Amino acid sequence: MQKSLKLNYKRTFLIGFAFFGILLLWQVYDSWCPTFLTDIFARRMYDMSSAQLKAGDADKILNVQWIVGIIMACDNLAALILLPIFGSLSDRTKTPIGKRMPYILTGTLVAAVAFPFVPVFFHYNNIAGMVVMMAIVLLFMMMYRNPAVALMPDITPKPLRARANGIINIMGYLGGAAATVLGIFLKLSDYINAPDAARHLKTIEIPFCIASVLMVISAFVLFLTIKENKLADELKDEMELGEELAAVETPISDDGPMSKANKAMLMAILGAEFLWFMADNAIGTYIGNYVIYYLNSASSATMILTIVGGIASVAGFATAGSIADRIGRKWTISLGLCITVLGLAVMCFVRPTYSAAAVGDPTAVNSFPALLYAVWVIKGFGMALVHNCSFPMVVELCSNKNIGKFTGFYYAASMSAQTITPVLLGLVFRLTLAWRALPVYATTLFLLSFVVFTALVKNIKAKKIENVHGLDALGGDD
Repeated sequence: MQKSLKLNYKRTFLIGFAFFGILLLWQVYDSWCPTFLTDIFARRMYDMSSAQLKAGDADKILNVQWIVGIIMACDNLAALILLPIFGSLSDRTKTPIGKRMPYILTGTLVAAVAFPFVPVFFHYNNIAGMVVMMAIVLLFMMMYRNPAVALMPDITPKPLRARANGIINIMGYLGGAAATVLGIFLKLSDYINAPDAARHLKTIEIPFCIASVLMVISAFVLFLTIKENKLADELKDEMELGEELAAVETPISDDGPMSKANKAMLMAILGAEFLWFMADNAIGTYIGNYVIYYLNSASSATMILTIVGGIASVAGFATAGSIADRIGRKWTISLGLCITVLGLAVMCFVRPTYSAAAVGDPTAVNSFPALLYAVWVIKGFGMALVHNCSFPMVVELCSNKNIGKFTGFYYAASMSAQTITPVLLGLVFRLTLAWRALPVYATTLFLLSFVVFTALVKNIKAKKIENVHGLDALGGDD
């Protein structure tokens, strides 16, 4: 008789509120903070307004990117240390509300209070205050992030995690979209290009306040609907069946050491992940500055890029599970990386689209190159296939007792990449004085990750299961 497992879509959707809050905050953070740092350091170093810098000497803007990279890398360095710690701690935590929920609630509340102070300190030209607030947000989001991500595999059997991860990521991208819409109407470029006396705090404060409020709401929805301890008891048999059907080369032991084959698989996945996060974070960190300072386009174009890429990502997340069922997770990720390389290679040939109105007027902007929208569609779909299957592959290699620890391994690889890449690319900018280094750098690293992953990771399919479909899949947990 064919064994069956049931993916409860309603419950998975509710768990997704954790990821909704994570991407909501990080979208605002990544879209605004690098430009805050560029503006404040450039004005301090050269004693000129941002508009004067932009009109007078683009090299000066490029010359401070290494400082921006160091600060953004310090954030990621702290995450590299903290994420595995909080993952292991939450594995061993036992409370009446579960092992992950105390970290999620505490991290959310503190980060949400601190987050709106980042633009306040920037507006008043207080570098120390801004960096301290960024550090507090980072610390408590690290407390939140690992346990929140580990919650899905805690209560989802292994063969169902690729499909579940698709739903979780779609929820995350909805969070990112909420932040992105704010950036379209509250243009950071309008604030940056304005004379100092004409800068209004509300333009940059509102997105941070809304992000904090929505993050708190998402955490409380999660807390009120997902009862960790109850679900752990109810799903015990399903989780054990999931272990039997797992896509691993050798069986997983709760207490014994990893087998040589499984350890080699883990290291290969993490090595390729390190490279693709080096590439992806480079784009995420510097795309705002690339649009404002190189293309001389409105910052709202970056937000539209994010929405376009997000829609493509949702399509990728919605189909990645089905693709993985047919060709396996390895080839799904390889396909995603190949698609992404092709998209970023096109970006290498994008140039500013100069408009007559922008010549000699520092407040005027160029039209945005339409080709970049196509690039972001390709990249969004490709990376959705990658992200959807990579995390389930990592937690497939551990027992249910060590999910937080292995989630920490996953984030250690990604955060170490994100620690190195802003500084490295910032130095590349300083040496080349060319914004075109951004797509070349990213394309090269994506190509390397494709080679490493395809050559070293084995394609092991999960044993065939019967998924419950229709209204039954939307039902309760009984």
